Amino acid sequence: MYNNKKIIAIIPARSGSKGLKDKNIKELNGKPLIAYTIEAAKKADIFDEIIVSTDSEKYAKISRQYGANTPFLRSSKNSDDKASSWDVVREVLNKLDEQFDIVILLQPTSPLRKSDDIKSAIELFFKKNADTVVSVCETSHPLFWCNTLNEDCSMKNFIKKEYQKPRQQLPRSYTLNGAIYICKVKDINNLDFYSDKSYAYKMQKVNSIDIDDINDFLLAEFYLKK
Repeated sequence: MYNNKKIIAIIPARSGSKGLKDKNIKELNGKPLIAYTIEAAKKADIFDEIIVSTDSEKYAKISRQYGANTPFLRSSKNSDDKASSWDVVREVLNKLDEQFDIVILLQPTSPLRKSDDIKSAIELFFKKNADTVVSVCETSHPLFWCNTLNEDCSMKNFIKKEYQKPRQQLPRSYTLNGAIYICKVKDINNLDFYSDKSYAYKMQKVNSIDIDDINDFLLAEFYLKK
């Protein structure tokens, strides 16, 4: 019980990764990738339950070794790449006998997310009396320097004149980093992360690495070794 609320962490770990085979259990600097998220959740010391949702008994066994619970395997309906993370969260909450007030979704592909990030995000949630909190990080380049291209790749009006200035003179811009999502369980079927009761928790860029391919994996490994 934290702030008189029961909080559950749900870590989705499907086995059928296409970009990087078995990435959720791929060894990263001596440990399976998923271990970093489980350990951060445990160290945060705010959860009444830490559940890994997976379709693989192998993944489930590894998750249990690092301290998470895997009371059941994911349904076939939610085991392909068409199912969203929130489909998985709803399935877990519906299958558990225990009731919770707050759910925190922790993607296993964010191995540099710290326990302090999780604690600070939930503190922001309570401080703001928020409906939802989502983690973000600053973009490497201003979004004002981004645009689409036509087929002829013309750069005409690619950057508006008012934004043709040094980066330091432009407003900071942020992007979702996929590391932390917090919401109330009662709102799980009507989620809105972009309402006036939704707030951003800002994380450091180095802690925001989201592993999608081998380049992300090697970058995370570099920082962990450092």
